[in-house]
Amino acid sequence: MTTVAVPAPRWLEVVALDWPEIGAGADLAGLLQAAGLQDGDIVVLTSKVVSKAEGQRRYGDRRDLVAEETRRVLARRGDFVVAETRHGLVMAAAGVDGSNTPAGTVLALPLDPDATARRLRAELADGGSNVAVLVTDTAGRPWRTGQTDMAIGCAGLAPLVDLIGTADTHGNVLVVTAPAVGDEIAAAADLVKGKATGRPVALVRGLADWVLPTGDHGPGAAALIRPSDLDLFGLGAREAAVAAALRHDPVALEHFPPVIEPGLEPFAGLVAATDAAADGAGAAISVTRLAGDGPLPGWLVQVDVPADASAADLVAAGRLMERAAVVAAAHRLRGREAPGAGAPGRSVIYRVAFAAEPADVKGSSA
Repeated sequence: MTTVAVPAPRWLEVVALDWPEIGAGADLAGLLQAAGLQDGDIVVLTSKVVSKAEGQRRYGDRRDLVAEETRRVLARRGDFVVAETRHGLVMAAAGVDGSNTPAGTVLALPLDPDATARRLRAELADGGSNVAVLVTDTAGRPWRTGQTDMAIGCAGLAPLVDLIGTADTHGNVLVVTAPAVGDEIAAAADLVKGKATGRPVALVRGLADWVLPTGDHGPGAAALIRPSDLDLFGLGAREAAVAAALRHDPVALEHFPPVIEPGLEPFAGLVAATDAAADGAGAAISVTRLAGDGPLPGWLVQVDVPADASAADLVAAGRLMERAAVVAAAHRLRGREAPGAGAPGRSVIYRVAFAAEPADVKGSSA
């Protein structure tokens, strides 16, 4: 992130440009130079014109292109897919879109939107204009209906401004504030570009102090992608449950956030739910805290049954064992067998000591 000690402007001018239909090989920089750019402008292009110019229009089944563009699926409901693209973006249909392109064709995202933004900015600088360039696309947002535009490519602008440690007008120190100015500018530009107007480009004026010097392109829009270890919603609800239950997809399991922190008791809900449900004849589960080397304890999980267990007891015990394993997987706990005897009249059939990986422990120095 970049700290920008530039005051917010009191006004912005946002102007949409009318462009012809773009085909493969189109000279986007030439079209922009003809618009009369001024130093300090921010040029905002929808990704569709970049995709068209770069030959990313495809023919055939949209589903095949979605699969091709997908690195991993976060959630799927029928034909609707939320997927991570090869760029690391999380979008519906992996960013594949069938709008503003002839029937029977679809558009994939640009191959490298940050590289495109840098190239266009350099070409415009060669023409005498120091501007910033954003490549944008439309996406939905968690917890909100509707869509808005966001920056997927950026050059000449810090797309994320770190205000952590600065003070507000009341003297309160900001602890998490980091405006995604790249996305905010993208959304403002979309108000004039629209979705079906033939105006795929906008100029934003009034932020000249935010535009970086010629040759300094900044970190790119990739800086706006949340790292997977900080992503609390790396999988859909159903997909997370399946991944934890099956435990065979290393990519999915890596996206379970390391939420273990002091004070958390990962198995408490499991024990309480089992007690409340009287889940199974004579099968029982117990959890004992173990002393740990770091800031966290371990947990000894034991499932036992009566010495003369019935088939129903054993089936119930199996359910408890699997639920414990799912909870452990969801918290990225590692388990090892811990042999031990049960109470008189009880037979232990599952006794595993669980602990967090050192790198997953909040506050760990590992």
